[in-house]
Parts: sequence; C-alpha cells; structure tokens
Amino acid sequence: MSTSTTPAPNADALSRLVGLDPARGVLVGGACRKTSRTFDVENPATGEVVAQVSDGGGTEATAAVDAAAHAWGAWRSLAPRARSQVLRRAHELMLRDTDRLAWLLMTENGKPEADARTEVTYAAEFFRWYAEEAVRHDGSWGEAPAGGTRSIVTHHPVGVAALVTPWNFPAAMITRKVAPALAAGCTVVVKPAEETPLTALALARLLEEAGAPPGALNVVPTTDAPGVVSTWLEDERVRAISFTGSTRVGKVLLRQAADRVVVSSMELGGNAPFVVTANADLEAAVAGAMVAKFRNGGQACTAANRFLVHSAVAAEFTSRLGAAVEAMRVGPAHTPGGVDVGPLITAAQAARVERLVEDAVAHGARVAHRAALPQDSRGHFVAPTVLADVSAGSSIVAEEIFGPIAPVVTWDDEDDVVALANASEYGLAAYVFAGDLRQALRLGEAIDAGMVGINRGVVSDPSAPFGGVKQSGLGREGSREGLHEFTETKFLSLDWPSSG
Repeated sequence: MSTSTTPAPNADALSRLVGLDPARGVLVGGACRKTSRTFDVENPATGEVVAQVSDGGGTEATAAVDAAAHAWGAWRSLAPRARSQVLRRAHELMLRDTDRLAWLLMTENGKPEADARTEVTYAAEFFRWYAEEAVRHDGSWGEAPAGGTRSIVTHHPVGVAALVTPWNFPAAMITRKVAPALAAGCTVVVKPAEETPLTALALARLLEEAGAPPGALNVVPTTDAPGVVSTWLEDERVRAISFTGSTRVGKVLLRQAADRVVVSSMELGGNAPFVVTANADLEAAVAGAMVAKFRNGGQACTAANRFLVHSAVAAEFTSRLGAAVEAMRVGPAHTPGGVDVGPLITAAQAARVERLVEDAVAHGARVAHRAALPQDSRGHFVAPTVLADVSAGSSIVAEEIFGPIAPVVTWDDEDDVVALANASEYGLAAYVFAGDLRQALRLGEAIDAGMVGINRGVVSDPSAPFGGVKQSGLGREGSREGLHEFTETKFLSLDWPSSG
C-alpha cells in the first residue's frame, strides 16, 4: 500500500511540474504554442480541474509534421552512439524526477502512489533499453547461392512517425513508442490522450533536456483526435503510425493508413483469461491475480478479464481472492496513508463497469466479495469485486471490462478451458497458474495470445515483445522487434565476379 501524505498539486504547481504553461502546451520544433482554445484536465478522483491545456487542431498537426520532417535529416544522420546517449540521459532524468512525474500520474490519471512510481520506473526503462539497442542495428552480408554476387541487407529509419497513446499508462505508453522510434533514427509527432496530456508534455521537456534536438519530438494535445490523426495520415511525409487503444479505433486508423500504405503498428483491445488448474499453488495464484486484475484498477489491456478456475479449487480460490479484495483500500491517490485502488478514468467508464456487474448478476452471477468505497467521494470509483457463479456466455466475460471486477467461471476438462480461453476475438495476454509445469506450458501454447504469463501475473517487460494476435493488434513493441517497427529493410546486390 502507498503511504502518500502529499497533497495534490494546484494548477500553478502543475505548470512547474510539466515544465511549461499547459495553456501553451502544443510543442512544435522545441517551441511552446498557444492555441485559440483550451480543454480541461480533471483529477478523476475528485472531479477537480487541475489544468487547462492547449487544444491543437489541423494547423498545429501540420506544423508538427513540418518540424519533424525538418529535423529528420540531421537526427537520422547522427551516429547511433549519439542517439543512444540522448536516450540514456532521458532514462537518468526520469529517475531523477520520479517524484515529479508520479505526482502528475496521481493527479491526472488517479493512480495510487505505488502504481505511479512503478510506472515511472517501467517507463524510464524503455529509454535505457533502446539506448542500448540504438547501437545494435543488425544487418547481413553474404554470398548469393548461385555465386557472382554479394548481398547486403540493412535497416533504415522509416521517417516521420505518428504516435497515438492512451490514458491508462500516460508515461509508459509514450516511452514505449518514442524510445524505439528515436533510436531507429525517426522523428515523431505525438498525440497524447485527451484525459492525460500533462505527463506527455513533461516527458517532452525531459527529452529536450537530455539533448533531443528541436523537432525530434513534437506533441499536439487535442480534443479532436480524429482530425489531428487524419491530418497526419494524409501527409505524405508521415511514413508510420503506432497506435495503442481500442480495436474499434484501430480498425478506422488501419483503413486510413491503407490509402497511403503507411507502416502500421496497432496495440488494441484484450480479454485476458486467467487459468487456474486443480494442482495450482493457490497462494501464488491469488497473488498473481491481485496484480493481473487490480493493477491500475483493472484499466490495462493486459488485465485479467475472466478467471477460469478448476471446479475442484474454485471455492477456495474465490474465498482467498475475496479476502484480499475486501482488504483493499479504495480512494484518491493523495489520501493520507495511501490507497490500493484509485478511480476509473471517467464517470462514463465507471457507469459502464457497473452495468456489466448488474447484467452478470441478473444472469445468475453472485457478488461474492467486495471492497468498501470511500465515503463522500466525488470521484469515479467502482468497488473492487469478485463475482462467483458467472456464466461463460455472459457479457462481462465477453467484453473487455477495464475495471476492478473479477468474474470467476469454473471448468473441469482441459480441452474445455482451452476452448473457453480462446472464445474471444481478442488475443493479447493470458495467464496460467498450474503446479505441473508441462501442463502450464501445454495450456500456454494452446491459448491464442501474444503473451502468456506462466505462474506470474505480469507479462510486460521492455526487453520482451509486447503485442497480440487476432483483433488485439499488429506488430510488437519492446525488445528488438519494437525497433524494427520503425525501420524498413533495404537489400543491396553487389556484382562480385568469381576469382577463377
């Protein structure tokens, strides 16, 4: 549990934390721009307006591409070591400013302090990882099988990349895209989520301090996401788009990207099954479930969405998980003494999650355990809840919950649980807890998912490829594969007459 006793910063303090006046928060070519309109950023735990941020549009979107295109030639021509040093310095600056960045996350996103600090450390690691990968561009050289030629294969930066990030991890989703793009030699334009633009602006300032040249990173906060992103996709200088968000929006962007055949990377929705076998270590399974389900209040695309528990251990697992849930403290991040779970991002999202619970109960599910909500709160809070006797065909199992609700479905046959796990259009993450490692691996390989946690409740790691199958997306982030998303392969064929 967090032990924060720090009050929420006011608007003036937030301006200092971001490093600029958010009302001049469009960053283009290293300069702050004021727009004719601003939009409010609210603390979801209190409903308080904590900042007013520049509301960019088509003009600012085009100016951002102008700046990125102008900076690209010099940035791509830098020695890989020079780009690496900028990213390494950015990693150091993020760790230096952990307190400041955690405050921003707690305030604009509502994260508990422990979650916020963990995210800052995780987000910073992408800068360190890609600082190391920047100097390891791979390629190949070899003789053609028929002889007479030599083949050279290299990888070159795509060019200007458009990056569109979500609100649930405002720091990590920025660095997971910006770091590999800059490491590859691309320059970028970024549209952060309307709900959480402040962290993106703060990170942009840190990258400037780290040595990124003006125009390498440009940020356009906006309430007109379709207009800004469409402007970028219609600009011939933009050669790549990387998007994290809903499958519905991802499909729209893919259609737009197809018109110009823009390189596309999509990290979309999830519906992660959490499988518990009859021989699983239930203590470990519950500990894993608490992380996989309730980290960030369940607002994660990798969050465990449906708990598929063997009938022989379902009652005990539900009881143990329920006891842990009932002990959770829910409230605003800045509550003295700290909290375990914060608010959902908007009132609409909180209402949607509540409707899913009501629908599940109406179709036979039972509220087995529930945490207490804070009293007299104006925030968007939903009580962490464990549902028992859930039907495998209920809406709460089929839809991505994005909230702190754990529905438990029972099973008896291994083939049946694999079918249940795969009965989704999504295939991002999955979790398997089993006492028999061979069974765990067998299940992990049979489940349609891009990532599977075996006896652990976390799958994300900067050094590992992050991404899904089916309608959970295209491409991978993190690892060396994440760097390749921002490069194009070039083949050079050299005439090489035989010496004989």
